[in-house]
Amino acid sequence: MPGPLNRRQLAGLGAVVVGGWAVGQVLWRTAPIGRDVGPTADLILAGNGSPEDGPADATLRLAVFSDYRCPACRHGFPALEEAVQRDGKVRVIYKDWPIFGPPSERAASVALACAEQGIYPVVHRALMTDSRTIDDAMLRDVVMRAGGDWLRATTWLAAHADAVAARLRANGQEAYSIGLAGTPGYLAGRLLVMGAIDTGDFKRLFARAREES
Repeated sequence: MPGPLNRRQLAGLGAVVVGGWAVGQVLWRTAPIGRDVGPTADLILAGNGSPEDGPADATLRLAVFSDYRCPACRHGFPALEEAVQRDGKVRVIYKDWPIFGPPSERAASVALACAEQGIYPVVHRALMTDSRTIDDAMLRDVVMRAGGDWLRATTWLAAHADAVAARLRANGQEAYSIGLAGTPGYLAGRLLVMGAIDTGDFKRLFARAREES
């Protein structure tokens, strides 16, 4: 039976492991990012009534499928925000896709109702970064801190509940149409990335999407 490794053998093994990890990282960073989903992407990026934010003269449109209670969405949000700000020429189309249950559906519905007041992006950011449990007290506070009117939002939502529910269902259908099984999903041009990524990966995604547009 082989004896325990000595220090030199352990050091050599460690070097192999670290070297393998480093090579893996290089391959990951240099491999093409994103999967081409074809012309279906063009229909999704048209917006179809979804909230949008960004420069009117943007050179790239980015659809973001997310849920306010999705851990990966929340984890990846700062990188997304930083990458979009640094680029300066990306227009974001928000595709609320509440797959984490009723609180997610309520939050997404309220956020969409706030689009009528012109504060959707502010509310979206707050819901992605606020660590409190999502309930109406929390949502009311978020809306008011964003400069919105809670009564106006809930009144509008009550009057347009069917349309909002249809919009959320349509977002889910769009996600499935490009092979997205969960959140988050980032569609830049015709390139889809599934799961949270960092700022550097967003930069690579934006560059490749522009090259292939």
